[in-house]
Parts: sequence; C-alpha cells; structure tokens
Amino acid sequence: MKVKSWMVTEVITASPEDTVENAIQLMRRFSIRHIPIIENGKLVGLVTESNLRAYLTSEKLQLPLKEVMILNPITVDPETSIDEAARIIYKYKIGGLPVVAKGQLVGIITITDILEAFIELMGLLKSSSRLDVIPKKDNLDEVLEIIRKSGGKIISIGMDVNLNGEKVYFIRLEKIALDKIASDLEASGHKVISLVE
Repeated sequence: MKVKSWMVTEVITASPEDTVENAIQLMRRFSIRHIPIIENGKLVGLVTESNLRAYLTSEKLQLPLKEVMILNPITVDPETSIDEAARIIYKYKIGGLPVVAKGQLVGIITITDILEAFIELMGLLKSSSRLDVIPKKDNLDEVLEIIRKSGGKIISIGMDVNLNGEKVYFIRLEKIALDKIASDLEASGHKVISLVE
C-alpha cells in the first residue's frame, strides 16, 4: 500500500507571511493539526498544533509563520509505502508528513490516515472472527489449509512471538463459527490459544 492511496490531497496551506493567529484559525476551522507552509509553489516549512502552543500569548499571535515554522520538514513521496511512512512518524515522534512529488506539495499523510489504512488492511471494521494459533513445528501452511477446508475465509494474518519464543498467529476470518475449525486444528496437533467470534 502506498501513501498516494491514503494521503489527503486537498491540503490547507499557509504562506510564510501569514501569522500564528491565522494558522490557529485555519486549524480550528478545518479541524487539522498540520499546515504546510508554501512559498512560490514550494514547501518551505510546516507548523503544527503542538509547535504553535508556545506562541499563544497576545504579543506572539501576530508573529509571521516564517519565524516559528519547522524548517526542512521531513517529507515522503506518493510512492512511499504506508509501512515506511508509519516508521518515519514513529521514529521522529511526529503526527504527519507532507507528501512531495517533483518538488511540489501533493498531499499530507497523518497518523490518523495511516491508522485507517492499517485498520482497513487488517479488516478490523468488518464483521469477523479471529483465532490465535501456535502451529506445530511452525507449520503455518498446514494451519491455513485446515482453516480453508473447514470453510474459513481468511481476511488477514498477524504474528507475534510469545514469552516462550513461539510464533503466535492471529488469523482474522470472515464471520464464522470457530468450534469446528479449532477442533480440526487441535486434532492435527496445532495449539489454539483463543477464539473470538
């Protein structure tokens, strides 16, 4: 999944000469927390709700954004993967990234957009069932085959390692009764940890 599929393309922007007060009003009006600063069609900075908090006194509200903006903000390309954008946001503890192509601002992607992408990918908003399994001899292929033969339709698979160093697979399925699937898995030597219907 690429950033271009999840970014907001109608971006609210400001100029370096706009004031802190103007930026705060834009954020309130459009319910946003990031405003790219554009000059001569190029991204020159970024202001965020959190960095503007330091300028909320009456004498600082009239400061131009060029004096308070984040210079050289971290950006991504529309072809950047959602995974990479999430890593950047996490690593730098930021809430969003301007999306730039050929030197032009083409969008913005925020942590909310990335969360939406992951929720969609994991099928979390669909009516579903989930089973958590430790496959015998780490044989996930056999687990998936048993699920399919038992009528399960897989939406997504996640994996983690438990305290014993075993791989635990979280398998989300289209809504189905899980008793037969769990019974078939256990009969084949796989350990079913939990069922969520």
